[in-house]
Amino acid sequence: MAPKREVDKSLAEKPHGYEFLGPPGAFVISFGLPVLVYVFTFLCNDISGCPAPILLSPSNFSFDQLKKEVGWTGVEGLLNTNAVLGTLGYYLLSLTLHTFLPSTNVKGTELRSGGKLDYRFNAFSSALFTMAILAAGTVVYGADWSVWTFITDNYVGILTTNILISYILATYVYIRSFSVKHPKDPNMRELAAGGHSGNVLYDWFIGRELNPRVVLPIFGEVDIKAWCELRPGMLGWIIMDLAFIMKQYRNHGRVTDSIILVTVAQAIYTFDALYMEPAILTTIDLIADGFGMMLSFGDLVWVPFTYSLQARYLSVYPVDLGLVGIAAVLAVQGVGYYIFRAVNNEKNRFRTNPDDPRVSHLKYIETAAGSRLLVSGWWGTARHINYLGDWFMSWSYVLPTALSGYVIRNVAQHPVQASQNDAYFFKNSYGKYVVPAEAKGWGMIFTYFFMVYFAVLLIHRERRDEEKCRRKYGKDWDRYVELVPYRIIPYVY
Repeated sequence: MAPKREVDKSLAEKPHGYEFLGPPGAFVISFGLPVLVYVFTFLCNDISGCPAPILLSPSNFSFDQLKKEVGWTGVEGLLNTNAVLGTLGYYLLSLTLHTFLPSTNVKGTELRSGGKLDYRFNAFSSALFTMAILAAGTVVYGADWSVWTFITDNYVGILTTNILISYILATYVYIRSFSVKHPKDPNMRELAAGGHSGNVLYDWFIGRELNPRVVLPIFGEVDIKAWCELRPGMLGWIIMDLAFIMKQYRNHGRVTDSIILVTVAQAIYTFDALYMEPAILTTIDLIADGFGMMLSFGDLVWVPFTYSLQARYLSVYPVDLGLVGIAAVLAVQGVGYYIFRAVNNEKNRFRTNPDDPRVSHLKYIETAAGSRLLVSGWWGTARHINYLGDWFMSWSYVLPTALSGYVIRNVAQHPVQASQNDAYFFKNSYGKYVVPAEAKGWGMIFTYFFMVYFAVLLIHRERRDEEKCRRKYGKDWDRYVELVPYRIIPYVY
């Protein structure tokens, strides 16, 4: 997932120009990424293969055959009433738990206009409560429990519903942002420094209001951005993974080590973020970025539906890693998590108590802005070394899918050879089986996309961070760059 970056509040105080290539970039991201998610959903499917077989035969390509292979029934097939009601029910459950479960109440960072907002945090306990319900239902009803079959049977409809919610939410907060009073709003509302450029599309995308809140009957005041940051999308990611584990069991009568490993690796990341929920208050998402289509779509659609793609793939084609494969993936995950946690702990300890024996020996430079920039320890190896740990962990999400790619066949048209040991028959469909065949390796376009995308995302975010820090620290940042020349990977980048 996108890493949560800590930042000094003064970064939010200076207006700045366009990001993401301005309005053209905002248009492409806002309307292109939803299409991309649909492309992943349809072209890597459980009807014909991953990718759809016709794509591997360009000379025979036809849109009619492609539609048949991906199960396209028209635009009306993208949404159904059950998917809408089920998704809204999940959102309602998340709001209910947010409101009524015991919480930790925390003050946010000081706003430009003065004062601190109150935040209610209980994402971790809400997640445990939700997991307990899912566990109980699974114990009683097994993999055929209606919750699991509902998710997989209505996957496209659930995706479409979340896309619509993200558009509606972004539009609502954009329109409502024009009621923010100047120069000081009595309700501590304020605009994001980069979110009121005057261009409607760009401001709608990037987020015009910094911390939009809404008062709902029964639920009271809800901070929309903080609520969306870790729920419902983040938890939805793991629920999707679990639903695909159950689907694999229904398909093949067993659960493989690969899908368990993917889910555990992603659950560690997710539950770590949920447990550390108050830490989002010092991230750039909360302090500097407004809430618009970028965060709305990212939180509610991109995370749960693209990050769970590996589990969706493995639910159709089971991969057995064995002890050596498991050890290799765990080693990558362990290294990534160690770097991720050690780096962030070092920074947090130094900020909280520079005299802590664990960080008191670290070297730093004083800046005119009053901040201290570490030039030794983890942060002396690269200016954004924390992103390296994030990227390593992304490897452990994709490696269990191996040389991915499969086609789905019927034994009547394509008999299985006696020597073929990579074909798996579906338990619930007579004569139907899945095999890599000519698709082997081509599925990596989908299953390994996350690792490539995440690298691009981290580099882009690192560049954004650099720009913000250079604006804030000026010549002090130039001096810091001389002392810590590497950006993310020591001696490489």
